[in-house]
Amino acid sequence: MARGDDPDDRKTRGGHGDRRRRDYRHGEQVVRAGTLLLSATELVEPTFRRTVVYIIEHNEAGSLGVVLNRPSDTAVVDVLPRWSEAAAAPRTLFIGGPVKRDAALCLGTIRVGASLDGVQGLRRIDGRVALVDLDADPGHIAPVVEGIRIFAGYAGWTFGQLEGELDNNDWIVLSALPSDPINAGHPDLWAHVLRRQPLPLSLLATHPIELERN
Repeated sequence: MARGDDPDDRKTRGGHGDRRRRDYRHGEQVVRAGTLLLSATELVEPTFRRTVVYIIEHNEAGSLGVVLNRPSDTAVVDVLPRWSEAAAAPRTLFIGGPVKRDAALCLGTIRVGASLDGVQGLRRIDGRVALVDLDADPGHIAPVVEGIRIFAGYAGWTFGQLEGELDNNDWIVLSALPSDPINAGHPDLWAHVLRRQPLPLSLLATHPIELERN
């Protein structure tokens, strides 16, 4: 995983949609585009501690995702003003990961019942979650999405790297809800996602934010 390494030294990147998709089963869960990775309680590195990662691509070239719960202090209107009105609250950029912080990725949650026919700039990832082309016309995108979230940078894994971290129990693989990419109603998304899981996994949500409280 790119954990604060120099992005230029990483071989992870986007644009692997033309490669054969592969699923990786970890326990009872399958890693694929549209799943969540929650950092395990033992993963205390600041970059990924208590993070929720949404997997965008998972194929023969590796894996790519964005951290959902790292808001920045930069307002969307200050960097991408055309997209500010479509952005879900809070309308700030989120830090998607340590790789290529100068690049932006955008996820959107499609409205229930909305059709993507004829809509340029949306590529469905899974269910109602889509990748949004920021070069597209926001006026065409906004009517069919509940909201968008823009991420600076991403988290990336080379081929086999994520599998190794899963075998090391660094991550918990969970199903995502369509609202997760734009969810701002819960200040601690990590704990919120855990609370909706069955026992005993939901008990992990009570893990203290400050380790010294243990």
